[in-house]
Amino acid sequence: MKLNLKITALLGAITVILGAFGAHALKETLSEAALKSFETGVRYQMYHVIVLLFVNGYTGFSNRVKNGISYFLFAGIACFSGSIYAISFGVPASSIWFLTPLGGLFLIAGWSFMFISFMKSSKN
Repeated sequence: MKLNLKITALLGAITVILGAFGAHALKETLSEAALKSFETGVRYQMYHVIVLLFVNGYTGFSNRVKNGISYFLFAGIACFSGSIYAISFGVPASSIWFLTPLGGLFLIAGWSFMFISFMKSSKN
Protein backbone atom coordinates (compact mmCIF):
# COMPACT_ATOMS: atom_id res chain seq x y z
CA MET A 1 0.00 0.00 0.00
CA LYS A 2 2.86 2.42 0.71
CA LEU A 3 4.14 1.75 -2.80
CA ASN A 4 0.70 2.70 -4.13
CA LEU A 5 0.90 6.02 -2.29
CA LYS A 6 4.43 6.68 -3.59
CA ILE A 7 3.32 5.98 -7.16
CA THR A 8 0.25 8.16 -6.62
CA ALA A 9 2.36 11.06 -5.32
CA LEU A 10 4.69 10.73 -8.30
CA LEU A 11 1.71 10.69 -10.69
CA GLY A 12 0.35 13.79 -8.94
CA ALA A 13 3.63 15.65 -9.41
CA ILE A 14 3.81 14.56 -13.05
CA THR A 15 0.23 15.77 -13.54
CA VAL A 16 1.06 19.25 -12.27
CA ILE A 17 4.21 19.38 -14.41
CA LEU A 18 2.32 18.27 -17.53
CA GLY A 19 -0.51 20.70 -16.81
CA ALA A 20 1.89 23.61 -16.47
CA PHE A 21 3.82 22.47 -19.54
CA GLY A 22 0.60 22.31 -21.53
CA ALA A 23 -0.61 25.69 -20.33
CA HIS A 24 2.65 27.48 -21.10
CA ALA A 25 4.99 25.67 -23.46
CA LEU A 26 2.52 23.84 -25.67
CA LYS A 27 0.15 26.73 -26.43
CA GLU A 28 2.42 27.88 -29.23
CA THR A 29 3.27 24.45 -30.66
CA LEU A 30 0.06 22.40 -30.57
CA SER A 31 -3.12 23.03 -32.48
CA GLU A 32 -6.14 24.01 -30.43
CA ALA A 33 -7.61 20.52 -30.85
CA ALA A 34 -4.36 18.80 -29.81
CA LEU A 35 -4.01 21.09 -26.80
CA LYS A 36 -7.60 20.33 -25.79
CA SER A 37 -6.88 16.58 -26.02
CA PHE A 38 -3.70 17.03 -23.99
CA GLU A 39 -5.68 18.89 -21.31
CA THR A 40 -8.21 16.03 -21.24
CA GLY A 41 -5.37 13.61 -20.50
CA VAL A 42 -4.11 15.84 -17.69
CA ARG A 43 -7.59 16.28 -16.24
CA TYR A 44 -8.36 12.56 -16.20
CA GLN A 45 -4.96 11.82 -14.69
CA MET A 46 -5.56 14.31 -11.86
CA TYR A 47 -9.06 13.01 -11.18
CA HIS A 48 -7.71 9.51 -10.78
CA VAL A 49 -4.73 10.61 -8.68
CA ILE A 50 -7.24 12.10 -6.23
CA VAL A 51 -9.26 8.87 -6.28
CA LEU A 52 -6.07 6.86 -5.67
CA LEU A 53 -5.32 8.98 -2.59
CA PHE A 54 -8.81 8.26 -1.28
CA VAL A 55 -8.65 4.53 -2.05
CA ASN A 56 -5.25 4.01 -0.43
CA GLY A 57 -6.14 6.10 2.62
CA TYR A 58 -9.53 4.50 3.17
CA THR A 59 -9.46 2.15 6.15
CA GLY A 60 -12.55 0.25 5.03
CA PHE A 61 -10.65 -1.51 2.24
CA SER A 62 -8.26 -4.38 2.74
CA ASN A 63 -4.77 -4.09 1.23
CA ARG A 64 -5.83 -6.60 -1.43
CA VAL A 65 -8.75 -4.39 -2.46
CA LYS A 66 -6.59 -1.24 -2.38
CA ASN A 67 -4.01 -2.94 -4.58
CA GLY A 68 -6.60 -4.22 -7.04
CA ILE A 69 -8.26 -0.84 -7.48
CA SER A 70 -4.89 0.90 -7.65
CA TYR A 71 -3.50 -1.42 -10.31
CA PHE A 72 -6.54 -0.89 -12.53
CA LEU A 73 -6.34 2.89 -12.09
CA PHE A 74 -2.55 2.97 -12.65
CA ALA A 75 -2.99 1.00 -15.86
CA GLY A 76 -5.88 3.23 -16.88
CA ILE A 77 -3.86 6.40 -16.36
CA ALA A 78 -0.89 4.98 -18.25
CA CYS A 79 -2.96 3.79 -21.22
CA PHE A 80 -5.63 6.50 -21.38
CA SER A 81 -3.72 9.65 -20.49
CA GLY A 82 -0.41 8.31 -21.77
CA SER A 83 -1.83 7.58 -25.22
CA ILE A 84 -3.40 11.05 -25.39
CA TYR A 85 -0.05 12.63 -24.49
CA ALA A 86 1.73 10.53 -27.10
CA ILE A 87 -0.79 11.42 -29.82
CA SER A 88 -0.56 15.11 -28.86
CA PHE A 89 3.22 14.94 -29.36
CA GLY A 90 2.91 13.43 -32.81
CA VAL A 91 2.84 9.66 -32.35
CA PRO A 92 0.49 8.46 -35.08
CA ALA A 93 -2.88 7.66 -33.58
CA SER A 94 -3.16 4.74 -35.99
CA SER A 95 -0.28 2.99 -34.20
CA ILE A 96 -1.63 3.32 -30.65
CA TRP A 97 -5.37 3.89 -31.17
CA PHE A 98 -6.27 0.89 -29.00
CA LEU A 99 -4.54 2.24 -25.88
CA THR A 100 -7.03 5.04 -25.22
CA PRO A 101 -10.14 2.82 -25.04
CA LEU A 102 -8.15 0.13 -23.22
CA GLY A 103 -7.18 2.76 -20.66
CA GLY A 104 -10.82 3.75 -20.37
CA LEU A 105 -11.73 0.12 -19.71
CA PHE A 106 -9.07 -0.08 -16.99
CA LEU A 107 -10.46 3.08 -15.37
CA ILE A 108 -13.99 1.66 -15.51
CA ALA A 109 -12.71 -1.61 -14.03
CA GLY A 110 -11.09 0.29 -11.14
CA TRP A 111 -14.31 2.17 -10.42
CA SER A 112 -16.32 -1.05 -10.73
CA PHE A 113 -13.98 -2.86 -8.34
CA MET A 114 -14.46 0.02 -5.89
CA PHE A 115 -18.25 -0.14 -6.28
CA ILE A 116 -18.31 -3.90 -5.68
CA SER A 117 -16.04 -3.50 -2.66
CA PHE A 118 -18.35 -0.86 -1.18
CA MET A 119 -21.37 -3.07 -1.82
CA LYS A 120 -19.71 -6.03 -0.11
CA SER A 121 -18.68 -3.92 2.89
CA SER A 122 -22.20 -2.50 3.30
CA LYS A 123 -23.58 -6.05 3.62
CA ASN A 124 -21.29 -6.80 6.56
